[in-house]
Amino acid sequence: MKIRKATIADLDVVVDILRDGRNQLAERGVDQWQGDYPNVTHVKEDIENGYAYLVKADDGQTVGTLAIIEAPDHFYDKLNGEWLINTENYVVIHRVAIHSRHAGKGYASKLFLSLIEYLETKRPEIKSIRLSTNENNMAMQRIATKSGFKKVGTLHGAFRPSELSYVYELLTKVRVA
Repeated sequence: MKIRKATIADLDVVVDILRDGRNQLAERGVDQWQGDYPNVTHVKEDIENGYAYLVKADDGQTVGTLAIIEAPDHFYDKLNGEWLINTENYVVIHRVAIHSRHAGKGYASKLFLSLIEYLETKRPEIKSIRLSTNENNMAMQRIATKSGFKKVGTLHGAFRPSELSYVYELLTKVRVA
């Protein structure tokens, strides 16, 4: 599995995967992403800022997408909880989706393992990886926990007034020279 930065030429692919992800959530009765988020404007900004990534299977097929946001991410300023580490050397994972054509093949788990390995080896300054998900998005909660993330708190009304999100954090391994 490979993760590569998306370019503006990938805009339609990323938007398609996120729309498919929105549909998958709706089919499972999860209210996450059911409004105007994420939309083409968000994706375009992610690409322009270097945050958007495509996930490629070993056979070269594009199977998913995610955004890796560099600190600080003020989305978490109202965290009801406590971080495992107080650092400005963190990244936040947003907008993770695996296309339904590739669902059930373990790509989400492989994505997180590849991402963690990449950050620990290529970005040793990163001390923490953070993410959040809707309280009803059980699939993302399982993947986060399976990947070693710890639930550290909640966010209320991050996207809509009544929405509750669970917040997770993973401390990267400290490399000693």
